Amino acid sequence: MSQINNNIVVTKQYHSSRRAPTPGKATILAIGKAFPRQLVLQDRLVEGYIRDTKCSDLAIKEKLERLCETTTVKTRYTVMSKEILEKYPELATEGSPTIKQRLEIANPAVVEMAKEASLACLKEWGRPVEDITHIVYVSSSEIRLPGGDLYLASELSLRNDVGRVMLYFLGCYGGVTGLRVAKDIAENNPGSRVLLTTSETTILGFRPPSKDRPYDLVGAALFGDGAASVVIGADPILGREFPFMELNHAIQQFLPGTHDVIDGRLFEEGINFKLGRDLPQKIEDNIEEFCKKLMAKAGLKEYNDLFWAVHPGGPAILNRLECILNLKDGKLECSRRALMDFGNVSSNTIFYVMEYMREELNKENGEEWGLALAFGPGITFEGILIRSL
Repeated sequence: MSQINNNIVVTKQYHSSRRAPTPGKATILAIGKAFPRQLVLQDRLVEGYIRDTKCSDLAIKEKLERLCETTTVKTRYTVMSKEILEKYPELATEGSPTIKQRLEIANPAVVEMAKEASLACLKEWGRPVEDITHIVYVSSSEIRLPGGDLYLASELSLRNDVGRVMLYFLGCYGGVTGLRVAKDIAENNPGSRVLLTTSETTILGFRPPSKDRPYDLVGAALFGDGAASVVIGADPILGREFPFMELNHAIQQFLPGTHDVIDGRLFEEGINFKLGRDLPQKIEDNIEEFCKKLMAKAGLKEYNDLFWAVHPGGPAILNRLECILNLKDGKLECSRRALMDFGNVSSNTIFYVMEYMREELNKENGEEWGLALAFGPGITFEGILIRSL
């Protein structure tokens, strides 16, 4: 009887301090993150990068210094280290066929980070690992068969009948795609609990700077490494699970004729990215209509009545979004904070934004409704209408 009474008390506390989840809708039940041990301070990056790649071009160094200032990034984490360059000096040699070496580093690194992020998430969730029924694994940083989903499931000792989904090479919108897929699984499989994990490293794209590849410098100044994980499920067990965001409605959309605006190709020397200068403008021209589609699902009309969890692809995109939607100061603060602290970590970054957003929504008078947005190759828009619990 005393145990039953305790449960009643917990349930009452739960309802008094939280909004009730919508029956049947997927919710985020826990979140975790992980990073490699190498911390990069932005104000020291240029010196180290120029030294490690033996670059003697003063114009390239000056351009990288300017880029490092405009990205607004302060700190990042990276798998790349002095030890790796000593073992694989060819990674810093122009034109070396090094895809084999890069994958030898990247494949285990992303699973190691994914495992650490997943364990942190599962610890916060608090239920046995055997209760995970599905796993969604997202990465643009490894290539192998079987994929990282199986390695991660084995490392975590998940059930061998766990349903696995692997999402490869989606780039920056991969995290929100993972949320959409996990939402569908959770809502269509009563009682299921989905572990969604993203993990990324820039090892595949590390190379000496070249005037023929100007975007390499943007990548060097902006991107970082890390992993993130969330547990997603519908109809949470009150008093035992504590959802903080409800995934109310999800939409994906691509912009026809924009295939070459974000272009990534795998070569023997690694992966090579090109970004069109018109990317921020393309997003600005189409984002308002996209947001209105999501907001209409809940009858919402005012942008400033929402909270905004936006993937910070770079400061230019955030600035354009803030301007075109006439957002108040601070609406994109969580996105700017994640960019400053971690850089653009591709698919992971949306979860770092959400974790900061959770802190903000715990304060009094936090908004009930918000949007999670990400943009990537295609150009592809991913968006989820989110309800704060």
